Amino acid sequence: MKPLEGVLVVALEQAVAVPYASRLLADLGARVIKVERPGTGDFARQYDAACGAVSSYFAWTNVGKESVTLDLKDPEGARAVADLVARADVVLCNLSPGALRRLGLDADALRARHPRLVVAELSSYGEGGPYGERKAFDALIQSEAGLVALTGDGDAVARAGISVADIAGGVQLHAAVLAALVRRGRTGEGATLRLTLMEALAEWMHQPALYAHGTGREPARHGAHHPTIAPYGPFPCVDGAVHLAVQNDGQWRRLCGAVLGDPALADDPRFRTVVDRVRHREALHARLGEHFATVRADDLLAGLDAADVPAARTRGVGELLEHPQLAARGRRTAVPVPGGTVPALRPPVDADTWGWDPAAVPALGEHTEAVLTWLGRTPEEVARLRARGVA
Repeated sequence: MKPLEGVLVVALEQAVAVPYASRLLADLGARVIKVERPGTGDFARQYDAACGAVSSYFAWTNVGKESVTLDLKDPEGARAVADLVARADVVLCNLSPGALRRLGLDADALRARHPRLVVAELSSYGEGGPYGERKAFDALIQSEAGLVALTGDGDAVARAGISVADIAGGVQLHAAVLAALVRRGRTGEGATLRLTLMEALAEWMHQPALYAHGTGREPARHGAHHPTIAPYGPFPCVDGAVHLAVQNDGQWRRLCGAVLGDPALADDPRFRTVVDRVRHREALHARLGEHFATVRADDLLAGLDAADVPAARTRGVGELLEHPQLAARGRRTAVPVPGGTVPALRPPVDADTWGWDPAAVPALGEHTEAVLTWLGRTPEEVARLRARGVA
């Protein structure tokens, strides 16, 4: 038995952050009913065309859910949502706070009617303050939180290559919902959870913020190399690149002696300590590059492994699903999507008391009729709602 079997989650969601949180709950056995707009649905369905009829974002964040289409502004659609909420344990939402209040679906209204309900709302910046009315998406939050300024190389800044603000929000919302359900099991009381994308990513930015506060200067950008440790980053080889992570003097000495064949280099005054190596990073990289440019990546990795010097291959994104370690551990699977299947990776946490099977990504409105029937609507009522474009 999965830990959240019997838990009903109603998701008034779109884009990435809240859909990711609800997908994590679905992975744990929750029944997640995703409410979408009739006709168009969650706009993330159309972000790209990488997974047949849905985008790569949608395929990733909507595994194992049921899709119901309902017009929340129509009285009959609103009543259907109210009936769903009355049966729910959790309601997740990232619609705008103002829209929720107009629809009577804000946390205060829902908790007043259903005190045992766990309601989780996610917004861009939260209400109040100078940004209270401002909309934002992942890259904008990365800019506001300083991540874009931190990422890049030299004068060039860069957005992180994944939707890290959305992921931060989804992970933290998921954890808070689990905590609220544990508390409800002890007290019988529901909870109102509010999270902003800005504050979710700000939590992850604590270390560089503390560094800037403590030193009085912004962390420097060094591309894929570590700002305060060296050598720590990718170095080109004959046929690719190897990413070093030399974090202490013992590893540095082994790199010099066993891998480079130059033990005296470890005592070069420019490179003797981590601080020295960071200060003379350009000369250090030039010296290492002379050797690495003459060897194959797999041969270099074998030598680094034998010397107990941490390192890895620098691989392309397209290689991930075929990664030899993931393949050896059987992590790859296939997930049904509208119009076919896509390769995917199993959830990263294995449990000895429950399993996981790949469930489907729903087509738009695929479960509308079944869910409305479960709520007590007759076939004639469902057909009428369909004809009116409410469902």
